[in-house]
Amino acid sequence: MTFEPHFFGEAFLGIAGALPLTLFLTLAAMINGFVIGLAVAIIRLRKPAVIRPLAEFYVSFTRGTPVVLHLFIVYLGLPMLLDTLADHYGWGFRSKDIPLFVLVAAALSLTAGAYMSEIIRSGILAVPGGQLEAAYSVGMTTFQAVRRVIFPQAIGASVPGMCNLFVGILHGSSLAYMVSLMEINGMAMMLASKNWSYLEPLAAVALIYWAIVLVIERLAAVVEKRWKVYSAGGVAG
Repeated sequence: MTFEPHFFGEAFLGIAGALPLTLFLTLAAMINGFVIGLAVAIIRLRKPAVIRPLAEFYVSFTRGTPVVLHLFIVYLGLPMLLDTLADHYGWGFRSKDIPLFVLVAAALSLTAGAYMSEIIRSGILAVPGGQLEAAYSVGMTTFQAVRRVIFPQAIGASVPGMCNLFVGILHGSSLAYMVSLMEINGMAMMLASKNWSYLEPLAAVALIYWAIVLVIERLAAVVEKRWKVYSAGGVAG
């Protein structure tokens, strides 16, 4: 076996063409996961008796099972559920109308939401209790104190965890090829099997993943540094 630079270049360009899809899946999962995680974290901190067990089960089950399982549960289960409801209520909408990338993004969002809830919850708990009392002493309401004092500091403390989660979801998106969605890893595997040469496409996709992670690490370092300066001021303006 020999390494073919020409094929490596072709594979790199072909794989790079699928990069927007990979970034979309990852960013969509992180954004949706943040919303889900924030809601779940608040539920677990406020401890409402009715829905807290559901939130606890969601976090425990999702963190205790592999990403590929979440992918296939959504890929196989969600269309079945939607078609059953459509038949029962007479909807014109069918699961076949859902783009495949939406199903994959939904599965990754559920995964990200469970981990994000722990990251946000830990960030909130890391803020000293005296911060809330200080906010009350200057006349803030609970909502104002959380929004202007607790939440900014909690997010700042959560940046490293969010960066690690982004990397994890980026890597998790590589499983999308198992349901025939050609993101960068799927494209690499397709080119490798088509040309009966795996080393060049795998080397190319490894470099692309590595480059993305390096960029995210640098951005996270800048955000964390600026947020620490911002939080040092105590109260947001």
